[in-house]
Amino acid sequence: MSETLQTRYRVTGMDCAACAAKIETAVRRMPGVEDVTVSATAGSMTLRHAPATDLAALETKIAGLGYGAQRASAASSPAPTLAEPAAACCGHDHDHAGRNADHGHAHRHEHGHDHDHGHGHEAERGGVAGLHGHDHGPTEGPWWRSSKGLLTIASGVGLAAAYGVGRLVPSANMWAFEAAMLIGLVPIARRAVMAALAGVPFTIETLMTIAAVGAVIIGAGEEGAAVVFLFLVGELLEGVAAGKARASITALATLVPKTALVETDGGTREVPAETLPVGAVVLVRPGDRVPADGLILSGESSIDESPVSGESVPVRKGQDDTVFAGTVNGEAALRVRVTAAAADNTIARVVRLVEEAQESKAPTERFIDRFARFYTPGVLVVGALVATVPPLLMGGAWSEWIYKGLAILLIGCPCALVISTPAAIAASLSAGARRGLLLKGGAVLEAIGKVTTVALDKTGTLTAGKPRVTDVVPLGRDAGEVLRLAAALETGSSHPLAQAILARAAADGVRAAQASDGKALGGKGVTGIVDGVEVFLGSAKAAAERTALDARTLDRIEALNHDGKTVSVLVAGTAAAGLIAMRDEPRPDARAALAALNGAGLKTVMLTGDNRRTGEAVGRELGIEVRAELLPQDKQRIVDELQRSGERVAKVGDGINDAPALAAAHVGIAMGGGTDVALETADAAVLHGRVMDVVEMIALSKKTMANIRQNIAIALGLKAVFLVTTIAGVTGLWPAILADTGATVLVTANAMRLLRA
Repeated sequence: MSETLQTRYRVTGMDCAACAAKIETAVRRMPGVEDVTVSATAGSMTLRHAPATDLAALETKIAGLGYGAQRASAASSPAPTLAEPAAACCGHDHDHAGRNADHGHAHRHEHGHDHDHGHGHEAERGGVAGLHGHDHGPTEGPWWRSSKGLLTIASGVGLAAAYGVGRLVPSANMWAFEAAMLIGLVPIARRAVMAALAGVPFTIETLMTIAAVGAVIIGAGEEGAAVVFLFLVGELLEGVAAGKARASITALATLVPKTALVETDGGTREVPAETLPVGAVVLVRPGDRVPADGLILSGESSIDESPVSGESVPVRKGQDDTVFAGTVNGEAALRVRVTAAAADNTIARVVRLVEEAQESKAPTERFIDRFARFYTPGVLVVGALVATVPPLLMGGAWSEWIYKGLAILLIGCPCALVISTPAAIAASLSAGARRGLLLKGGAVLEAIGKVTTVALDKTGTLTAGKPRVTDVVPLGRDAGEVLRLAAALETGSSHPLAQAILARAAADGVRAAQASDGKALGGKGVTGIVDGVEVFLGSAKAAAERTALDARTLDRIEALNHDGKTVSVLVAGTAAAGLIAMRDEPRPDARAALAALNGAGLKTVMLTGDNRRTGEAVGRELGIEVRAELLPQDKQRIVDELQRSGERVAKVGDGINDAPALAAAHVGIAMGGGTDVALETADAAVLHGRVMDVVEMIALSKKTMANIRQNIAIALGLKAVFLVTTIAGVTGLWPAILADTGATVLVTANAMRLLRA
């Protein structure tokens, strides 16, 4: 069996779903093509094909339809295959008490579907389409300089000139208007013929050509010329709207600066940011944008992440913290080691995922596409019946009813209906991406709004994923001294509990003492000599082996454990000096987010692998049902049980040990900070790890579906009104095309409101 390749194209000239459908139908008929997906909003086409497929002929075919196609990468790549759910993930640690697992977002998580990472994100080349006399596409730059704008202006000038000629030389009136009509009609008719030859006979260009030619035949040349001009105006407006929708996506890519200051030979030199290799060290000055994803080597500054994640408050970052390309450095210089090449940085991956998502159609969009395939031929049949039945059977005037039939062809143009769903979905996906909410396609966007139950992981999802010191209980020494001695033992350790103690000491302004002869006692704790005294920090059981703990101290330890906290006992010499309690604390917005979900009528449940005591302590604080001590397969089983009981389940987790449950749920949502796992494992991802963003994601879905319903009502409602008025003889050709153009513009404008969501 021969290998299947995947090639990704940049396609210029598409401004609506009808354009995409036309290309998709024509390309699918080409020899060797196995599957094709076209997105008008992303301006892209992904092709699965045999190695021997004649791609040059395919590109010529697309050019013949009036569009430009250019391969996004020089070579085709093996087509991705759908991998089974990541069973290997089941082996990862799952929230066990005392581990305080970080969930390893740095882990590399390979997938069978690589989303064709080889494709670039270079700007669309407007000149490609122009080589073929193309006049149909989103405007790049001022609309009046585009080929579509120039054609519309020429048609308008011709119409005005014909009007002037008609007033000066009445006998030439008809010929003048027919000549003006041909200025715009010839390119339209050419596209209709090329589409028919490619196997797509029922297009808006076909309807337009028939209506214009029919107008000439019945002596309505003036209206025919006006109709062609209004049609071109409508297409121009669609192109402007489509260009704005696409710009909202590609604007993300412009956030990355063009140049970077890379350290070399003891100094710095300016290089193109896209050439930065992994491992290079760059200097980011105050006020500069970070040129690449990286790790801070030195310096501390506030980072404005709002351009990437929508986070309104600058985040304080220092050594060993991660920064993302496109974010803005605050008040101090930073030295950053590059960790991802330009094609793989956070912004590039977000843009790539949004574009791929737009190629994935929602169920509503697929239904509209299927409906449109029958709708357009149906309009032709209805128009023909209106033009012929009354004259043949009821003695009506042929000219009157042919005129009405032609008007119905124009009323029936499907543009507004076909664009109603993809325009709204494209705007929502773009708005979500700018807020750090990634939804992988229209199907996910539609499904998440129907969720009835949200199952959430604890560690790294409802909680921050790393422990924090919650209580310092002095026994034989004061609290500051307890922290000073404990920090002395933990200095230099990378263990999460040690890091929590050192962070608390720094926050309280406590300087760690100097320790010597430090040792780690496996499963018990750490020990060392501080100020000439042997000091031990470890579990209560191990501490009891060194000194007697009185009943009051044991009761206090039990109370802290009941609250889900891990307790370490500090022993100085032969006496207990104090207790340090730590816990992975809930995220600041977790309680409010759960309340919002419950307030919206959704059920919530925590699924955690942590011990029952810890899980229930966090659950009590947040007010959520808890299922604890679960293995990954247990989480998957519970999700399956909820779905069998009729619930539509969204599973929220970190994308690693929750992989089976994420795959099993109706919608899997990964929490993360822009890692490969967070971006690629689940159906959706929350980039900056706020639980409230899950609420916003569901709200965005519901808002989008409401917008789609409004768009369909506008598209069909206007058509119904003008259908009645045309048959009644109230409206004619030019109001009909004005209604279709108006409906398309209204639908697009309504969808663009979602960009502000």
